[in-house]
Amino acid sequence: MSSSLTSEQTQSYQNDGILFPIDVLTPTEVQNMAAGLADIRTRLGRPPKTEELHQLFLNYRWAYDLVTHPKILDAVESILGPDVMLWATSVFAKPARDPGFISWHQDATYWGLDSGNITTAWIALSESSTDNGCMRVVRESHKLSIQPHNETYAEDNLLSRGQEIAVEVTEEEATDVILAPGQMSLHHVNIVHGSKANLSAKPRIGFVARYMTPSVKKTGFQQPVILARGEDRFGHFEHMQGPPNSDNLDATLKKHLRTAREHVTGIRDTSGAYDTSEK
Repeated sequence: MSSSLTSEQTQSYQNDGILFPIDVLTPTEVQNMAAGLADIRTRLGRPPKTEELHQLFLNYRWAYDLVTHPKILDAVESILGPDVMLWATSVFAKPARDPGFISWHQDATYWGLDSGNITTAWIALSESSTDNGCMRVVRESHKLSIQPHNETYAEDNLLSRGQEIAVEVTEEEATDVILAPGQMSLHHVNIVHGSKANLSAKPRIGFVARYMTPSVKKTGFQQPVILARGEDRFGHFEHMQGPPNSDNLDATLKKHLRTAREHVTGIRDTSGAYDTSEK
């Protein structure tokens, strides 16, 4: 059965730049995905850093299965249309009583992508609440042009550059994106968003998948993408040829750490930024 969005949901996304909650994963699926992340921690012998958890879909079958999950793709297709590519993934995990936070920012500022035909699925693998530092957004801010940002590289900032919008955001403007495990939100690449530190006794784990239309172009460094739905008539990106083989998990870990490092370096080295507000 299709899990496409209703016309009311699609219109809400277009109006607000954010849609939640959307039910996508069963409890068993959540457990399987969380187990995949737990295995990475076990093999590392320590909690992985945020910058070490990018692009897991390129190396782990469980992550590939997550980003190609039919319910997720049905919802994304309702936003982007029939041709859908998975560009990148991240994991934002906040342990209990962890100072890590995400400053107010717009993703389009630093990705080096030339279009606004991009949406992010924020998939909750744990409860994501006000207490444990859920994502927060400024509704309708995706309609603004890209605002000036400062790159702070702040110690506890989970973003690659510690980028922070150089415009004041008040508490009254913020909406908490509260999700139960197995639910997700979709947000526009231009929306102003961030999150506070986790001051609670429970962890917060979000798997983030970035989807776009094949018409989008990227400058600089590129890694393979997944053509998840439809066709690519543009050829701007190399396609991943089927799911990864992660039978040898020790070898996969080494490859994944290299892939994540390349992705973060590529983002940081991207020169220039695009104003995607009118595209």
